[in-house]
Amino acid sequence: MSEATHHRPHGQEARGGVHLAEWACEVAGTALLLIGGLSAVCFDFGPHSVLRHLGASPRLLLTGLLFAGVGSLVAISPLGRRSGAHLNPVVTLAFWTQGKVHPHDLAGYIISQFVGAIAGAAIVAAVWGSRASAVHLGATAPGHGAGDLEAIVIEAVMTAVLILTILLMTSSTKSARWTPLVVWPIIAILVWQGAPYTGTSLNPARSLGPALLAPLLHPYWIYLAGPLVGGALAVAAFGLWPKRRVVTAKLFHDSRYRSSLASTMPVAPIPVTPLALTQMPGSPTPRSQ
Repeated sequence: MSEATHHRPHGQEARGGVHLAEWACEVAGTALLLIGGLSAVCFDFGPHSVLRHLGASPRLLLTGLLFAGVGSLVAISPLGRRSGAHLNPVVTLAFWTQGKVHPHDLAGYIISQFVGAIAGAAIVAAVWGSRASAVHLGATAPGHGAGDLEAIVIEAVMTAVLILTILLMTSSTKSARWTPLVVWPIIAILVWQGAPYTGTSLNPARSLGPALLAPLLHPYWIYLAGPLVGGALAVAAFGLWPKRRVVTAKLFHDSRYRSSLASTMPVAPIPVTPLALTQMPGSPTPRSQ
């Protein structure tokens, strides 16, 4: 590899700027998450579902497995390998607290996730029609008599479990690549056990898409407050392991892909132009003509 194309092969700092490719991947990835996950809700719980004879609990487990499975597939897809497949503002915020996300990407990723969630929910509404309407497009709302405060606490605890798992998995080069596989059953179990009480959001973007289009906006603040509190709790808990440091902000790190996120793991080289080389520290100043 020539010196002109070699740049930080063993990792990099978080880069500022406009990263349209990464942001587009987050839009597409979050849309796919909503399309797959909400379609599972429509299929499993919509009118005349072929699975209605199974009862609610098995269908919730299946829905969780399908919803989480889509997210894990996105993470290992080219989309996820490029952006990191955060697909969730709380995940991006957690990585930002660890110095792995530049403020430019913090804003770009979060906006992209909300845009993708709304687009995905709109596609589900168009494809599933009345079946989607019957389940309020998979919008999250408290159930089983849970009050607003109880729902926030439940969402906070569940989100803390998810975010702490992600931080711990991505703090070791040995475990980082297994993050999508580990997160899959954790989210599935959280949906299975938590959905009767809160709908199991864990993700403000996931809840906003259906809430806007159902529409069912009045409980949305719960799914903003709960996950944000849970994310903060997870970051605080992760701080109890002072020797652990997040090594990548991607749920599936592939060194063949470029990244705008900070990483101590290898990343694909960013081409450096001759002009840029002359501006690098230690480079000789061009002689005046």
